[in-house]
Parts: sequence; structure tokens; C-alpha cells
Amino acid sequence: MTTIVGDGPLSGAMRRCAAIVLASVMLSVSAAPVATAQVGQPDIVQEHWYHSYATLTLDVNAWADDYPEIVNLLVVGQTEMGRNLWMLQISDWSQEIKPDGTAKEVVYIDGGHHGNEHLGTELAFLVAEYYIEGWADGEQEVLDVLATTELHILIMLNADGNDFDTRWNVNQVDLNRNYDHYWNTCPTTQPGSSAFSESETRFNSIYMNEVVPHADLYITMHTGVWIMLYPWGKWPEQPSDWEMFHFIRDDVHANISDIPIQNANQGLYPNCGTSRDYGYGVMGYPTFTFETDDEQWLLGTVEALSERLGEELDVMNYLIENVWYWRARLVVDSLEVEDGKVHLGVSNLGHASTSNATLLYFEDEDSLEFWLPGSDEPTEVTGAMDIQERESDFNFSTPGYGFAVNATNSTVTTLDFTGAPISSGGGIWVLYYQKRVVDSSMWVGEAVNESVVKSKDGVLQGLLPAPSMLLVFVAFALAAINRQNRKFEQ
Repeated sequence: MTTIVGDGPLSGAMRRCAAIVLASVMLSVSAAPVATAQVGQPDIVQEHWYHSYATLTLDVNAWADDYPEIVNLLVVGQTEMGRNLWMLQISDWSQEIKPDGTAKEVVYIDGGHHGNEHLGTELAFLVAEYYIEGWADGEQEVLDVLATTELHILIMLNADGNDFDTRWNVNQVDLNRNYDHYWNTCPTTQPGSSAFSESETRFNSIYMNEVVPHADLYITMHTGVWIMLYPWGKWPEQPSDWEMFHFIRDDVHANISDIPIQNANQGLYPNCGTSRDYGYGVMGYPTFTFETDDEQWLLGTVEALSERLGEELDVMNYLIENVWYWRARLVVDSLEVEDGKVHLGVSNLGHASTSNATLLYFEDEDSLEFWLPGSDEPTEVTGAMDIQERESDFNFSTPGYGFAVNATNSTVTTLDFTGAPISSGGGIWVLYYQKRVVDSSMWVGEAVNESVVKSKDGVLQGLLPAPSMLLVFVAFALAAINRQNRKFEQ
């Protein structure tokens, strides 16, 4: 029998009866020995009763007050009824970048699309609690994560539905069918009048596009069956980055949990307009729907939440602690110039493949122009330029122009730079590639370490040693030419 995730079988009267019974049982249950940082929320409440909007507001504000070193609390929008959408930004804010000088990884998590799927909301809460309290307790693994990673956690998206204990928002719309990815193109449940017709999903997408467009993990929390779902919901075919998703599945099963991890269409049922598929198909994130087991029709749990969801939290910690690997991570092993040809050796340290990679050559630190392989003229760095659309003179599939590197693999290739002024005695090489295989994935530009650059022509002794200021500009400009971002701006 096919059921709709999040719809409990009990009537309102039966829910109230069950809640009374649960309350009676819980009064005889001792609180779980879990420390909580929240003001006015004793363990017996925190560990056994699901959050309302009011208690969540109390807790997140207490965190922001008590731990300003690691917690930024933002209001990123309102529900249809005007309740705040609370966003927790958690990281060691004394360090804007990683200790090695690179940008921090970004993890985006949301919970509570469906108001009556309380365990999913609580899992998002427990993730935030784990890292905040771990930092307060000086746990080294947590300190290491927060030194290198930003967590962005919106615990309760559908606060109106949460307090009414219903799947829908106040307009009777299923928020997880309201996203602009093949919206309303398959049998669905109340998707709204149009994509992003609801304030909750609209504000969530704005945050994705404007604050965390470069996130390297997105997980949305739900309740219904015990399973983790990756794209696609619309199609039974495996996603472009199946290699990465299958690696995660196999690693989780081997070391952490036997929770099923499947393509959403096959693992659950066909679904369109979901935040998961929007996150992957439009934003280019690696995405999962994390479905906790089904008990959304109660108002609390006899078993302490930290124990009830302990295995799920272990999986979440694994995904967060290893977020560095959920994209292609190209490293240039060797770069040798001979007669204008560049012999390049590249390794991929990440668990995602890239189909599109190449080199760019900048003549000097102040240059706003660069050379592509096979080009006789430079290209100006502007937001309007898009390498992918210059098919007349650049094609990644043509030998000598670009290359691909599979996950945890390496390649050797030769690129043609005979048209570039390499013999001028200076310059900067930039590795330019797409972080994943999916078309919507972002592109990155990274300077090639000068220690690996050699020349058989003897003309590279003046290679610029510190192109940091240029790379800041290059990274910004290259991000601006990402096809998905321009689509959003239009």
C-alpha cells in the first residue's frame, strides 16, 4: 500500500489520547543523562517532548546568548503566519578561513518542511546541539570541524504546520513539492499555485542562492520511513554523481549504519518539486533527504531523543566531518612547458568526479585577461563571459583543450598554449574546473603551486610567487560566470 510520508493514521482525538498516555508514561521515566545548554528546558522536557515554535525560539536564542563565539542567529524570513525562520550559523568565528588559508567548507541543513514530521525536526536540532555543546566541552573532533566548516541550520521551516501538527503549511500546501525543479510535473500532493508560491520555500531558496550557493553538502530532515534518499525523485535513473553517492552509501553501511540509502524515485516513490532535487539539480549541491522512522503523530517520545536518534546523528557527523571529500579536489602533480605545450599531471583527491577541467594562463598579477588552451587571443575576465558557451573555440571534449578526472583518480594530459605569451618570463597558472559532474555544479579557480611548474624551454624563472590578490578576483569572477547563478539572477 502506498502512503504519503508524514500523514499519521490517527484522528485528532486519538492523538490527544495518545499524548495523555505518553505524558503519563514519561512522568515515570528518568531524564536521559544528557547535558543541555538551553535555559528553562530541563532534560525531561528537552529529551522527551518535541519542539514547538515557542520552545525552539527559546533554545536558539539561548544558544546565541551563551555562545556568541560560535553561534550567529539570524532571521532569514517569515512563515505565511509571520513566525520567524531562525537560522543558526555555527563555526569558530574567530577564524574566517581555515588554518591553511583556504575557504571553509559549508554544510546546509534544514528540518521541518512537514509540520507533523517532528523527529526530522529534532534531528536537525540535535545536530546543532551536538556541535555547540561539543565546542563548549572542548571536544577535539568538534573543535576541528568548527575550525574548518560552517554549519547553516534552519531547524523548523514549517513552524505554522508544526504548531498545528499538520503536514501542510497554513495555505494547505506541501512545502516539499513547492520548489522550482520540475514543479508539479508528476503526481504530487498540493504543490501550491506556482513554484515558490509559499514564503517558507521562497525564503529558503533565497538563502541557498545568496548565502550558501557554494555549499558542499545539503541535507533536509523528514520523518516517515527509515531511509536516506538522494536524487532523483522525478526519475529512477541514477544521478550524474552516482559515484559519490554510492561511495557514501557503501562507507556508511560498512562502518556506521545499515540505514537504506537509495535514489528517491526507487527508494520511496516519484516526487517532484522537492528541496532535495532543487538543491542538486539547480544549486549543484550533494543532497540527501534524511527520513527518520515514523512516529510523527505523537507529541513526544518515551525514549530519550539523543538515544532514539543516536544512529542517525552518527551518520550526520560522518557526512559533516568528511564534507571536504564531497566534490572534486584537483591537485596539480606536475606542469611542464615545452614549445608552448603544457604537459599536465593532475590527481583528484575528492570522491566526486569532474567532467570539465582546464588550465588558464594569466600573463601577470594585474592582468584582467587570460589565455585558454588553443586560443590565439586572451579572454577578458568579466561576469558576462562563460567558457561553457564558447563552443566555437573551446570544447572540453577536444584533446588539448580540457580533460576529465574521475573520483580518487589521476590523469595526464597535454594542453596547447602555443598562442599564449608564456615566454615573457612570468605568469600565473590557474586550474579551472567544475566541482561535480552535474551540470549545475559550481566552478572553481585555484592557483597552481609554483613548485610543480617546470619548463624545458627555460623561460619560467620569473613565475609570479604570490598571486593571492589576483586569485581573489579570479575566483569571484569565475563564480559569477556559473550558468546556474546567472539563471537565478535573470
